[in-house]
Amino acid sequence: MFTILVQSKNVFLESISTITDFKTLARTITLVENDTHKGAELLRNLTIHNTPIIGITGPPGAGKSTLLNALVHDLLQAGKRIGLILVDPSSPFHFGALLGDRLRMTQHFMQPNLFIRSVASRGSLGGLSDKIIEITEVMKAYPFDYIFVETVGVGQSEVEIAGLADTTVVVLVPEAGDSVQAMKAGLMEIADLFVVNKSDRPDAELFYNHLSQQLEINHRNHIPILKTVASESLGIAELHAALQALPKQIDNERKLLLLSSKVYRIIQQNRMKSFDKSRLHHALKEAVNLPHFSLFKFAFQFDDL
Repeated sequence: MFTILVQSKNVFLESISTITDFKTLARTITLVENDTHKGAELLRNLTIHNTPIIGITGPPGAGKSTLLNALVHDLLQAGKRIGLILVDPSSPFHFGALLGDRLRMTQHFMQPNLFIRSVASRGSLGGLSDKIIEITEVMKAYPFDYIFVETVGVGQSEVEIAGLADTTVVVLVPEAGDSVQAMKAGLMEIADLFVVNKSDRPDAELFYNHLSQQLEINHRNHIPILKTVASESLGIAELHAALQALPKQIDNERKLLLLSSKVYRIIQQNRMKSFDKSRLHHALKEAVNLPHFSLFKFAFQFDDL
């Protein structure tokens, strides 16, 4: 455990302790995000709590942010300590988070038990950020009751959340089409829980039945399906109850697969850390105009960099 002393804008690691305040937590996450030496040292020695990571994912327009906002309200009313990681699309100019999801949480900004971190996806194709594992591990050093990660909302490639979260909630709406079309989106195979949001709309019951039938065909009929109207806070209490029950259902093999996925991603990032992208760019600029240029032959020559 680390004690982190804050002097001006610098954070120094002096001795071992847990993170006990939001200011230290925020600055520690910044250390890790910026790939600093002290951030790496922190990650190697960090003592974490067994806080469940809950991923909220689904296609754009499903109401993920509204649902999370309603759920956070209920949890705060129950005295729970909540950490939110909101992965926003990146600005094309400064690559920072656009903060769209955070704006929906304005009513909770002054809550002492709520910590919100907006993270830019920075071009990541999986709906997450390239530092999301490190950020969640740092947040687990603070004694939250729940940590939620809301993804960008990019369709098929959003399945990456399954490698991060202990529990994955897939949010859908009746307009998403029948369950066969939804299965093709790639999100159906990763869910621990389905939420049919905006269930007061026409065809909601038909969509619910199609989804139930498809889960039975795929031998996944044990996966809960809940109906909500997040804008009116309907079904939120049932969602909270389902989330409390789900961690008990995660078997050891699933936990091992989740950890393997995280370790693989960490190794991948570390091995690419010293790769000189500018050297690649200049080499490609020369090679692309040569006769018989081969993309794979060109790529393989960089294996030793």
